[in-house]
Amino acid sequence: MNVKEAVKIAIAYVAELFEGEDLSNIGLEEATYDQTQELWKVTVGFSRPWDYPKPGIVAGLQPVSPKREYKVVYINPESKEVISVKIREVQNA
Repeated sequence: MNVKEAVKIAIAYVAELFEGEDLSNIGLEEATYDQTQELWKVTVGFSRPWDYPKPGIVAGLQPVSPKREYKVVYINPESKEVISVKIREVQNA
């Protein structure tokens, strides 16, 4: 399995898993192969309807981007199965 295939599987899986939540802006954030665990780790970002700012709350006239959520999808490269989906841990800068 190459990185393109892992990404395609991860994005499709997230879209299907959260299909009832009206996701938007679904996209790749990062993809790495973990040689220690022998798994692909693909981070997928997206927005949900409640991640968009409410009208009237935002000051000013500049458009505000929605908040994004990030999930790390773990994929077995041999079986091409998704093993788990986890919340990406926030790293302090």
